[in-house]
Amino acid sequence: APMDPYKDSVIGRLKPFGWRGHILGTDELGRDMLSRLIHGGRISLMMGLVPVLVATIVGGTLGIIAGFGGRAVNTAIMRTMDVFYAFPSVLLAVAISGAMGGGIANGMIALSLVFTPAICRVAETATAQVRNLDFIEAARASGAGTFTIIRHHVLGNVLGPVFIYSSSLVSVSILLASGLSFLGLGVKPPEPDWGLMLSTLRQSIYVNPLVCAVPGIAIFITSICFNLVSDGIRAAMDVRM
Repeated sequence: APMDPYKDSVIGRLKPFGWRGHILGTDELGRDMLSRLIHGGRISLMMGLVPVLVATIVGGTLGIIAGFGGRAVNTAIMRTMDVFYAFPSVLLAVAISGAMGGGIANGMIALSLVFTPAICRVAETATAQVRNLDFIEAARASGAGTFTIIRHHVLGNVLGPVFIYSSSLVSVSILLASGLSFLGLGVKPPEPDWGLMLSTLRQSIYVNPLVCAVPGIAIFITSICFNLVSDGIRAAMDVRM
């Protein structure tokens, strides 16, 4: 970052692009927009990647257990996951984060809880499809235990669909995290975050609309990039292509 993202200036508020070395101008407190955009990218990417990673581990594990276990285990896990489907993802994230008090850690926990049921369902479906195939029956007949069968025969067939689906959730996680920060339920000032920057700049949109649009453009471009990566992973892992 070319400048200190926390250094403000009374005389440098909401300046246009290129003003005194500020390539992307300054925000409502005179802080360099490019520096805050770069520093905010670290937080936004962390808020996008960490919840998906946690949800993949937890949801994938629960899905495999539900798909490979008996009817009682499947019913207990999947009906619990269905409870979360009764609420829209945005409303659920806002409710959980608001109840926990906001902040980066609570925001990541809320997003992890939002994504876990969906990943669990994908893992459970993929596990149920391979549970009764011939190579699984052959492994059982050879005396292999449940854990050995899951580790050597099930995981290889389940991780592909789970990984592809999880990669498509990163852009959604970034958007939801930015929405939480925009509502004041995510990152707290003065930490730079793209959603929080949009929130603090929205009152100045009629003064300098180009500068105010910069965080939104960053969110849009990053989400598009992760969607393209997800499409590439899906194409690369599709053995039928």
